[in-house]
Amino acid sequence: MHFLDQAKIYVRSGEGGPGAVSFRREKYIEYGGPDGGNGGKGGDIVFECIAGLNTLIDFRYTQHFRAPRGSGGSGSNRTGAGGKDLVIRVPLGTQVLSEDKEEVLIDFTEVGQREVLFRGGDGGRGNASYKTSTNRTPRQHGTGWPFGEAWVWLRLKLLADAGLVGLPNAGKSTFINQVTNAQAKVGEYAFTTTRPQLGVVRHKQREFVVADIPGLIQGAAEGAGIGDRFLGHIERCRVLLHLVDANDADVAESYRIVRDELENYGEGLTDKKVIVALNKIDMLDPELIAALSAELAEASGAEVMAISGASGAGIEAVLDQLIEAIGPAPGAAKELEEGEVPVAWSPL
Repeated sequence: MHFLDQAKIYVRSGEGGPGAVSFRREKYIEYGGPDGGNGGKGGDIVFECIAGLNTLIDFRYTQHFRAPRGSGGSGSNRTGAGGKDLVIRVPLGTQVLSEDKEEVLIDFTEVGQREVLFRGGDGGRGNASYKTSTNRTPRQHGTGWPFGEAWVWLRLKLLADAGLVGLPNAGKSTFINQVTNAQAKVGEYAFTTTRPQLGVVRHKQREFVVADIPGLIQGAAEGAGIGDRFLGHIERCRVLLHLVDANDADVAESYRIVRDELENYGEGLTDKKVIVALNKIDMLDPELIAALSAELAEASGAEVMAISGASGAGIEAVLDQLIEAIGPAPGAAKELEEGEVPVAWSPL
């Protein structure tokens, strides 16, 4: 399945149905009168967040969404049928933006979340509702209230607990293949990864999601390479794992290039917890590993973990650090403070 994280679509709710103009004409009934019913309500435009999707590719081929209008009213004070709501299903992490991308209209952060973007128009009044003591035979009726319509942008930001960052060929894809069931493409050329990858890590009875994004190069904020358009997928990560290739000519400079691009992008990425790892150490001797780690630690100001995504060396320790940085799983049992007595569970 192709990955698509942005799509522009047109949405329009249903127009309300017109009210009816009708009069009673029944044999043996002395007094007639108006009995036109109201029109039906138009369908709403509803967005629903569902599980099992991680791309907006469906919206490349279907870009216009129109909810049905309400049916017209009829005689005997019968109200017209309402138009069926049009439900648009989107992946978790989708944002609905205005056409100019300046305003976030809806942000989907939970599976099952449903939001009405445009409400359908109300039905028009039938002539029965216009009857008064001075107007016994009204012939006016409502035509139905108009719909809401707009072009909107859908933008997908993958929800992951940890995000992988680094230069191209830093070993991010190899790492995610080592620790998850993802099958990211691995190659010896820059930008082997051209779209974000997600994987689920299972470690020490914990599960968390890791996102691998295409590598950054100097000038990515200005559009160099693939640019920084995929950095939005790690905006909501709790921790970043910054991988640096031990075979780079200057590991400190490699670290600074990526950090500068994260700072240029903004959105608080440089304020997140960061674990720095020196990758691809399987072909290096211990002395060189120690020297490169010290150089990288001086540039980053953080403890450097030496790992190899290919051989698995140091992976367990990195996963331990990630779990600690991510924090307790949602719904995990709260640790009791000193002297606190556990309360027995009760459904009441």
